[in-house]
Amino acid sequence: RIQILFESEAMFRLCSARRLTSLCSKYFSVSSVPIYGKINDSILGALENIVGKDNITTSESARNLHGTDESYHPTHAPDAVATPLTTDQVSDLMKLCNAERIPVTPFGTGTGFEGGVTALHGGLCIALHKMTEIVSVNTTDFDATVRAGVTRHALNDWIRADGLQFPIDPGAGASICGMCATSASGTNAVRYGTMRENVLNLEVVLADGTVVHTAGEGRRPKKTSCGYNLTNTFVGSEGTLGIITQATVRLHGIPEATAAAISSFPSISEAVETVVQILQCGLPMARIEFLNPAMITACNKFSNLGLDVAPTLFLEFTGSESSVEEQALFAEDLCTGNNGQNFKWATDHSEREHLWKARHNCWYAVKATFPGKHAYSTDVVIPISRLPETILRCTELADNMGVPAPIVGHVGDGNFHCFLLMDTTNRTEVEQVKEFSRALAEVAQSYGGSCTGEHGIGLGKRDLLVKEVGQGAYDTMKLLKRSLDPNLILNPDKVISLDHLI
Repeated sequence: RIQILFESEAMFRLCSARRLTSLCSKYFSVSSVPIYGKINDSILGALENIVGKDNITTSESARNLHGTDESYHPTHAPDAVATPLTTDQVSDLMKLCNAERIPVTPFGTGTGFEGGVTALHGGLCIALHKMTEIVSVNTTDFDATVRAGVTRHALNDWIRADGLQFPIDPGAGASICGMCATSASGTNAVRYGTMRENVLNLEVVLADGTVVHTAGEGRRPKKTSCGYNLTNTFVGSEGTLGIITQATVRLHGIPEATAAAISSFPSISEAVETVVQILQCGLPMARIEFLNPAMITACNKFSNLGLDVAPTLFLEFTGSESSVEEQALFAEDLCTGNNGQNFKWATDHSEREHLWKARHNCWYAVKATFPGKHAYSTDVVIPISRLPETILRCTELADNMGVPAPIVGHVGDGNFHCFLLMDTTNRTEVEQVKEFSRALAEVAQSYGGSCTGEHGIGLGKRDLLVKEVGQGAYDTMKLLKRSLDPNLILNPDKVISLDHLI
């Protein structure tokens, strides 16, 4: 730390923080990384006083477990892991860490794909999995309030008997507050939207320990024009602006009947044209999923299926028993009109599960096809009209790089994933995956799309953020980060690089 003696108070006032930084950098080596505090024995004791000795650990196994997710990014373990039980404890932890300049990484279930939970600068991991209270379920108002550790599976198990569901399905056992943090969605987005459309209120602990209710404490209106939209400011913030400790979310009724269907096509363009026509006709689709031939091959081997190795659509319809039959028959006509083949549909639960077996097991099928390899999922989203050429460009990129490219897509909203395999100890393979992922993201951006539809920015896409949103929006994001987290302790180096904030 540098102390500079000014000749007068007036001169001190003339020197802004920016001028002081400039003056120091002229004569001294100024680091682009903040000087963070360390968790010593004294601070460890203070942490134990907040959450209890049983809820703080420095064991190597626990630290490593909380320093990694499903991505290819290497593990960066925190120095300690705290598991608070209440929002007040989270608040006290943040007050301590802010005062001591200790970096903090929130942790939900670790199912992310972009390195969002890696503790690049050590510090404290706040693991929220013990906050498992379902605070309230309002069956008449179709909403529920849950603590940070409640998963979507747990909430759905709780409300199923009331004929309700929380339909946002990212395909993993994610926590609902973690899904808020990454603005997750999934296979049901074409019908129910993403987390942004399904969050009514959030309880957030800021960097200094302040507890904020983004729509007002206890409020759960279905719409509001009151002030700034703070709720959606924190949805997708990935733990960089605050720690989400409670969420109030929309619930939806469980449909009377559900039908599933599958159809293969001679080409990608014919499959996508069918999707466009289905949406234009106003069919109330619950899911529209696309699998390319490479993915079908992997699923056939993994699940011992006999599906045609061709571009394939998986469809799901919901409504009354008579309406789903009508929808399925109408969709069959559209598929046939676009040269669709082997159209099959079913309403029986076991038959539906059999039809959708390939889609449900995609991730595991790809990993089983390449044993010992680590899987990574890209996450581009583009306007549906550009979907065929984007998937073709994806296939061309994979062929040129000599990597397999199994693809699965939530094509009803233009989002698709290419699963890439690598040996994470082989630097060449890791760099190849990074190169492919970046190239595909740039293709999506050039077509008016986004580098990420539901996984977030995290570590892997930071350099693509400014290109996508523009310098003005990026600078506004930096101002927001500096304002809410002036000491830059919340999930540092995620979304926005620290060297862009100094």
